[in-house]
Amino acid sequence: MSRGEIVAGARQTIQHGSKSFRAASRLFDPQTRERAWLLYAWCRHCDDVCDGQVLGFGRGAGGDVAALRDKTRRTVAGEDVGELPFQALGLLLAERPIPARYLDDHLKGFELDQGDWQPADEEELILYCFYVAGAVGCMMAIVMGVDADDEQTLGQAADLGIAFQLSNIARDIREDHGAGRCYLPATWLAELGVTPAALFEPANAAALEELVRRLVERVERYEASARAGVGRLPFRSRLAVLSALRIYGAIGRRVRDLGAAAWDERVTIGKARKLAFVVPSFAEALAAGRR
Repeated sequence: MSRGEIVAGARQTIQHGSKSFRAASRLFDPQTRERAWLLYAWCRHCDDVCDGQVLGFGRGAGGDVAALRDKTRRTVAGEDVGELPFQALGLLLAERPIPARYLDDHLKGFELDQGDWQPADEEELILYCFYVAGAVGCMMAIVMGVDADDEQTLGQAADLGIAFQLSNIARDIREDHGAGRCYLPATWLAELGVTPAALFEPANAAALEELVRRLVERVERYEASARAGVGRLPFRSRLAVLSALRIYGAIGRRVRDLGAAAWDERVTIGKARKLAFVVPSFAEALAAGRR
């Protein structure tokens, strides 16, 4: 396919796969926006294969992560494997080289999801969040122009991804519970006297609220670290990142504030509120550029 066809396919993927990322991507300059779509197409495909989903919807038998790793390796080597997500990745790597270690780290998260895995403690939770989202933060930073050797800025970009994933975990506790998954540290559960199987029993409502409170406290901690690095990005990238930070942070905080009602339906952030986040993000992006 031509570049235009690959970009159009990646755009279709993000249009149907993520309202939040799609909204934030509109704030990038055209070149960065297209490259963000290319990266998203590969990430979305890996996630869908792992969870047996289509564009994030449904739940079926997990696919073969080893096959994903093989096709990714071949793509990094310059081979066209004939599938849009990998063609998108190949085009991105040709235009904005990304160290293969970040691709490898991202796939490690899916390998954990394939097994009967739960983090033993907070350290393992954060490592998992790095794999599935922090590594993507690093790749996106490079897409936005950060040098691949700028470890400080990449570390702060990883923290942004970790914050996003912690919000996702808070929002999706019930959905993950139904799928037999638990991303809450075993040490936290043991401290509160809760087992994964009994998480949603009425007697454990207060413990569940405490678990969400802890997740959101970590979200805010990693958001603060990420904010410290946005000044090194171009203005429109700063604006997009800060808007996304507010949108995803609002998800976790909404789950916390709703308490037991948080899982009556999936927590989302409406279009009007997303647009409202752009105004303070614009002001913050301007201020960050002056530091």
